[in-house]
Amino acid sequence: MSAAAALPGALVREVRTAVRWGVQHGLPRLAVRRGARGGDLQSLLMTDPPTWREPYAFHERVRAAGPLLTGPFTCMSASHPVVREVLGGADFGVGALHDAPVAQLRPLLAWAVRDRPHHPVEPPSMLAVDPPEHTRYRRLVSKVFTARAVQGLRPRVEELAAELLDELAARGPAADAVRDYALRLPVAVIAELLGVPPHRREEVRAFEAGLAGSLEVAAPWRDVRAVDAALRGFDAWIGEHLQHLRRRPGQDLLSGLLAVTDDEDERGGGGAHLSEGELRATAGLLMAAGFETTVNLLGSATALLLQHPDQLDLVRADPALWPSAVEESLRLETPVQLTSRRALRTTTAGGCEVRAGTRVVLLLGGANRDPDVFADPARFDVRRANAREHLAFSAGRHFCLGAALARLEGEVGLRALFERFPDLRAAPGARRTTTRVLRGWRSLPVHLA
Repeated sequence: MSAAAALPGALVREVRTAVRWGVQHGLPRLAVRRGARGGDLQSLLMTDPPTWREPYAFHERVRAAGPLLTGPFTCMSASHPVVREVLGGADFGVGALHDAPVAQLRPLLAWAVRDRPHHPVEPPSMLAVDPPEHTRYRRLVSKVFTARAVQGLRPRVEELAAELLDELAARGPAADAVRDYALRLPVAVIAELLGVPPHRREEVRAFEAGLAGSLEVAAPWRDVRAVDAALRGFDAWIGEHLQHLRRRPGQDLLSGLLAVTDDEDERGGGGAHLSEGELRATAGLLMAAGFETTVNLLGSATALLLQHPDQLDLVRADPALWPSAVEESLRLETPVQLTSRRALRTTTAGGCEVRAGTRVVLLLGGANRDPDVFADPARFDVRRANAREHLAFSAGRHFCLGAALARLEGEVGLRALFERFPDLRAAPGARRTTTRVLRGWRSLPVHLA
């Protein structure tokens, strides 16, 4: 019997969590501190909170260094053409976001992740696998999560927005546009997609608050422990919920995913379905990534429209501009500020060599303000002709499957808010989020009238 096997289960889990943190987060944090003191841009991104809070000057420094900045740990780009090239390139894959920084540590990490709960950005999540697994996975999910199905949700999203705004009006005249609306609308929509009844929405909201931190890299120990606890809680909850839906399926997305079959595999005699792990990972990804994207979109777009009354007047005068306002908000205040890819083989990006195994950090927020693509990129312009060229939903094979739903929620949610409260105005006390990957508002106080 091994030493680990002789320990109580809870203690083994704690040791494994500590090892995972050390390998995936602690060592990278330690390695970049010296570089940050020397002004290395990649190290600053990992360690400097002011850079996360106001990233755009940082993006300009990266862009000024060239199309692809090569550093001691990774490569990095804020160039729109380069970011798009890497996202769509066959020579780049996702790999595991939280991987071991050196090959010698991979066996230790393999032991440490053995009983880890399903993680939104780790295999078997669709966000963390490459073809051929990703091709089969996305084909199955796309059978249920179609553009037609998303558009069919519009009346229900409008109803949910109206219900929340009724509650705001009853409590007014002061409110928090994030806490009381931008957070609650995506919760209600995701609950519907997962087949969760209204009286259990608060359970969904509680899990979402804990899962958001799973998107971060080089996180502090306390945050990793909190995320691990949230993942374990969600894993148990979603397992029970899936069993309930198997017994009593509904018209929701998750019930559809339980039943979907891969036609191509059927022709070969396989008839493959999503595995239990893939179902849990998909639900977790919807909760963590899909929820945060929409919350940050709604919060940032509300703030931008309040800060630019001339632009708000334009969409009020021409409601056909609401979708454009959503696209421009996604471009200017990109909800997910960065992602990464790993070179599957030695290749090039932006004319620069990228060696096999190198991770390339892609600054989506910087690419969406590239002056070579977007004229006067810091200006908020709801009539910008090419706003939809932004990369807020990624690109290539991993283009966000939930992009159409996020756009729908943004359009419906913003229009309903500003039509219901035509005298809406900002109040003091707004606070931004303080994470490296996600950008939005933690609190956005408003006066309704």
